[in-house]
Amino acid sequence: MTEKKSISIIWQIALLFIIGILASGVLTFLSQHATSEEGVKSEREKMAAEVTDAVKTAVTEYPAHEWLLKYWYNNYDQLDIEYDVDYGPGTRTEEKCIEWNKKYPDLQLRYVDPWEIKALPKEDQKLYAEIIYSWLITRIDQIKRNYHADFLFCVVSDEKYETQFFLFSAADKDSVRGTNYEEVYTLGVEVTVSDSLKEAMSSAKRNKQHLADAGDYVDYYSSFGTLDGKPLFIGMTYNLSSIMDTVKSDTYTGSLVAMTYQVFLSAICLILLYFVIILPLKKVQKNIRLYRDLKDRETVINYLSRVQPPNEIGELSRDVISLVNEIDEYVKWIENITAEKERMGAELTLATRIQADMLPNVFPPFPGRTEFDIYANMKPAREVGGDFYDLFLVDDDHLCLVMADVSGKGVPAALFMMACKIIIANNAMMNKSPAEILSDTNNAICSHNEEEMFVTVWVGILELSSGKLVAANAGHEYPVIKRPNSRFKLLKDQHGFVLGGMEDLFYVEYEIQMQPGTSLFLYTDGVLEATDKNFKLFGADRMMGALNSDPDAAPDTILENVQKAVDQFVGEAEQFDDITMMCLTYTGPEKKE
Repeated sequence: MTEKKSISIIWQIALLFIIGILASGVLTFLSQHATSEEGVKSEREKMAAEVTDAVKTAVTEYPAHEWLLKYWYNNYDQLDIEYDVDYGPGTRTEEKCIEWNKKYPDLQLRYVDPWEIKALPKEDQKLYAEIIYSWLITRIDQIKRNYHADFLFCVVSDEKYETQFFLFSAADKDSVRGTNYEEVYTLGVEVTVSDSLKEAMSSAKRNKQHLADAGDYVDYYSSFGTLDGKPLFIGMTYNLSSIMDTVKSDTYTGSLVAMTYQVFLSAICLILLYFVIILPLKKVQKNIRLYRDLKDRETVINYLSRVQPPNEIGELSRDVISLVNEIDEYVKWIENITAEKERMGAELTLATRIQADMLPNVFPPFPGRTEFDIYANMKPAREVGGDFYDLFLVDDDHLCLVMADVSGKGVPAALFMMACKIIIANNAMMNKSPAEILSDTNNAICSHNEEEMFVTVWVGILELSSGKLVAANAGHEYPVIKRPNSRFKLLKDQHGFVLGGMEDLFYVEYEIQMQPGTSLFLYTDGVLEATDKNFKLFGADRMMGALNSDPDAAPDTILENVQKAVDQFVGEAEQFDDITMMCLTYTGPEKKE
């Protein structure tokens, strides 16, 4: 029987190499072209989202923006609007500003609240709306130019998305504003839209935003809430035709040049590969395969010891020998580590559930009580954290509130937190005052605090029948209070020393008379010290802004507003500290039938 002639491996590699280069070249062109197109659209979508945020910021930076949008929408045909103004002496908008300042020197146009506007005469409301509209248009024009959008506008649609009522549109310099084709629409223009734009607006309403591919153009819509019950959108259009042509040409040229270089360099590499690597490597390869097949450490080591040329292949052979000697112990070590990791993961998961169960997490906590509404939550920086809150009835007429922050993070802080929570609750249930609770808890912690941990605590006891709140503060953050028909304000109470620092400390109590409608917000420093990617702190001002965005909301909504503000500020940055919040609204003593 004639032995079949084999083909040299170097030729097989060369043939496969050429086929691979051709195939990879074609696939590279197709994939790169598709990726480039998708990248352009993705970049435009990202840019469109940035433009949307910029427009929303331009609108919402006015405290009375909701009133303004509604006023423009309902009174568009009565307004004297000056579009695309280069501000300076002699413009109508500048004259209106001067008129406003003379009438209301104490009301700054950029910071007027809705209730202040509503209190003004109708002619001055109209004056205010005209000034701000002209300012806003100038800002929107600048945003359009900065981001090179072809069209940028804000429209109100109907429930079926068949029409668009233009609130404002951005224009380039020297653009003509009007209602004709290719003119920039003015306030009050209403148009009928195509089916594709109906679908785009409908999708944007469902998903907050939508990018529609219209051939050489992309249309982007972002939901901006509602106006008089109708959907409100920010929209823009980008022309991609020239960019796509450039992408296709550059991708084709780049792929062709890359394939030429690959063929040339591959030929050189194959020659060097054969003489320098393949021949001696085959021997090492044979012994490695022998180890793979036999799993016999002694036999493989004996074979590899004979293949040690004076180069890197020889070093490889010696390295494989060392690897074979160590692999058995390494596998056993990996098995032990894996088992230990699984055990620790299971225990940490259990610790997370235990800690969550330790905190009140069912709301309302006392369904039969109508004197107050309360909500609280904790978001640990790790699986378990050191922050904690507590709320419980000391007796039928006294509600105890606790907000605390343990030093450190992770499991040690969680263990210390549980001990502190139990000690505080036990002292409170003995009908002690807040100062006595803190003092006795401090002594109990100090007596067995070898690790020198500490905890900041705010304790308050609310008498439900009268609304009298007695509180004491052991180094914790200032509480925030909102009186009826008012806004949230920091209550700078007197701080005592943290618990666990030293024994035999005394704490000062203070009283707050909670009128029906009064709200109390408690929190840990994780809120104030939330950090964005530039290491800027969220801070008290942003917290107060979030609280006062809807100060009369229910406690759960107030906490949600603060958390949303923190999340938007932090973005993709890592959470460094636990975030814990509680809000109580006193509704008054229970009415007896």
